[in-house]
Amino acid sequence: MEKNIALIPGDGIGPDVVAEAVNVLNTVASKFGHKFNYETVTAGGCAIDKFGKPLPQEELDKCLKSDAVLLGAVGGPKWDNLPSELRPEKALLGLRGGMKVFANLRPAVMWKQLKDACPLKDEIVGDGLNILIVRELISGIYFGDRGTAADGKSAWDTEKYTWSEIERIVRMGFEFAQKRQKRLCVVDKANILNSSQLWRKVTESVKEDYPDVALSYLYIDNASMQLVRNPRQFDVIATSNMFGDILSDEASQITGSIGMLASASLGDGGPGLYEPIHGSAPDIAGKNLANPLATILSAAMLLRYSFGLEKEAKVIEDSVNSVLDEGYRTGDIAGSHLDELKSSGKLVGTKEMGKLVVERI
Repeated sequence: MEKNIALIPGDGIGPDVVAEAVNVLNTVASKFGHKFNYETVTAGGCAIDKFGKPLPQEELDKCLKSDAVLLGAVGGPKWDNLPSELRPEKALLGLRGGMKVFANLRPAVMWKQLKDACPLKDEIVGDGLNILIVRELISGIYFGDRGTAADGKSAWDTEKYTWSEIERIVRMGFEFAQKRQKRLCVVDKANILNSSQLWRKVTESVKEDYPDVALSYLYIDNASMQLVRNPRQFDVIATSNMFGDILSDEASQITGSIGMLASASLGDGGPGLYEPIHGSAPDIAGKNLANPLATILSAAMLLRYSFGLEKEAKVIEDSVNSVLDEGYRTGDIAGSHLDELKSSGKLVGTKEMGKLVVERI
C-alpha cells in the first residue's frame, strides 16, 4: 500500500512529537511492506510568522490532496495578543471546516500502568477507564452567527444544528457502541435549549436501527458531574461541538495522563485529521522533554481509520503498552516516581521514547 500523509508539525513541541510519530510510521511501513509519502504543511503560529495568516489556502490544499493528515500542536504565548481572526487556533477551525471532518473521536483511556496518576480514588476507577467521546466538530455555536455590538456592550454566539448534522454524529455514536460495550449516552441540555431538543428528536428517530445498543440521555451539567462521580458508567458519549469540547477535556484529565491521549477527526471519505490532545508546551520545545506517545497513538488511529490497517495500528498500540510495562516514562507521566526512574535510567526524553516504541515494533 502506498499512501500520502500531510504532516503539520505546527508550533512548540509539535515538530518534536511529529518527528517520532513519523519514525514509527516508517518502521511499520518497512515491516508490513507499505510506502508512506510525506508533505509538510505550515499552519498555526509558524504560518502567521511566514505568511501572515494561520492557514493559507495553499497549505489547506496540501491537506485536501493527501490521504490523511497528522498534526502536532499549534499556538503559544508569542501570538496571544493578535486579533482573534489571526490567532494560531484559527488554523484548527480552518482545517476542520476546510477538510469537512465533522466528527471528532476522543478516546479517554486510563492505561493500567499509569493508574496512580489518576486523580480519582481506586474504588471509583476500578481496573481502568475506556470512554469514547464522539463530538460534532464543524457546526454548533463555534460556527454559528456571532457578533459584538458597535458599543461593545453586548455580544452573541448562535447555536444552530440541522437534522443531518446531528444524525451523522448520533449514528456514528451508535456504530462505535456496537463495537464496544453497546452503551451510548447522548449529552445535551434539552430542558433549556431548542437545539438540544432537536438532538433528542433525531436520536429517537434512529435508535430503532440499533436495537442492541442501550441508549441513555444526560444533561451536560449532570454528565460533567457523573464523569467524576462514576466514569465507568460511560462507554460512548455523543454530543455537540461545545459540550464535546468540555467533556473531552474533563475525561482526559481524569485519566491522569493527558500526554497519552490521541484523537481522530473524520468526515465522509476525505482525509482524516489526527492529533494528540495536548497543547504546544513552548517552554519545553526542542528540549527532548515532550511525551511523543499521544502523537504516536494518533498515528495508530490514522492507520486504522484512514487506511484500514487494523493489524498495523494494533502493533503500534501493543508496542506502546510494552514500553510502559517495562517501566519507561517521560517526565509528564513519571508521577511520584521521578527520582526512582532517574536512578534506574527509565526516565527518558522524546527521542528515547520514540526509539523504544520503534524497537518493539
